[in-house]
Amino acid sequence: MIKKIFGYGILVLVAIVFLSGCMTTDEEKKPQQTIEKLSISGSTTVLPIAQKAAEAFMDANQNADIQIMGGGSSVGIKSVGEGTAKIGMASRDIKDSEKKQYPYLIEHVIAKDGIAIIVHTSNTINSLSLEQVMGVYDGTYRNWNQLGGPNQEIVVIGRDSASGTREFFWEFVMKKGNFIPGMLEMNSNGAVKQQVSQTPGAIGYVGLGYVDSFVKAVKIDIGDEVIDPTVKNVLEGKYPISRSMNMYTHGKPTGLAKEYLEFILSVKGQEIVKEEGFVPLEQAGNNGKVL
Repeated sequence: MIKKIFGYGILVLVAIVFLSGCMTTDEEKKPQQTIEKLSISGSTTVLPIAQKAAEAFMDANQNADIQIMGGGSSVGIKSVGEGTAKIGMASRDIKDSEKKQYPYLIEHVIAKDGIAIIVHTSNTINSLSLEQVMGVYDGTYRNWNQLGGPNQEIVVIGRDSASGTREFFWEFVMKKGNFIPGMLEMNSNGAVKQQVSQTPGAIGYVGLGYVDSFVKAVKIDIGDEVIDPTVKNVLEGKYPISRSMNMYTHGKPTGLAKEYLEFILSVKGQEIVKEEGFVPLEQAGNNGKVL
């Protein structure tokens, strides 16, 4: 009798195991979501917009996986041109040499920005003309007392050669002239800000979105007026050192790249632009379609 009961027990156990193997939960019956990936690289100036927009976009689109890296505008254009990224970020326009090398790249302007001239918070200098800024960066001025400031050596801080911000600054402010030998070169806006904040005699330049209480933003003297580096003044065309924030694609964007760019150009995306300290596009009220 014990053997019979034991035998029945084994049969019941086998049946349970078999049935449990055949049964599936509702979750298991659901089709697996296909994860779409999008790689973006380039300008550290555009980076804050790209990251915040990616976070908001992925919150609303669970199947999207957007990976973003910096490296500078030149890196962004090269990456999308050579196919290692779907979108390249740049804080400058594409160069003629890059157009020749990557003829199928399409530019998408996503925001406007100003470049702020920053000094240490202890510096008594409040404003500089563009000619004075150029003079600091080409070595004409070596001490702040030459500009009405303290008797202190000027520590010149700029960006590395891959930077779109440097490229724009070199063309617009320096008029393509040489930088002072020995200029400290940083690989990001954040690094410039940090170095200036820790160096009493320092001067640097960063995107407006990087200006905070740890550094002092200098006004630009345009002759009859001194202009604060603010979003409002950039939007109104008053602040002279301004430019476009760009994203590049290889040909017309499709799929996830197109959806992501449309999101940035939408009203919600342009709100993120503004929240990050940049200037939203005037046409931000459109339907956000990418051509």
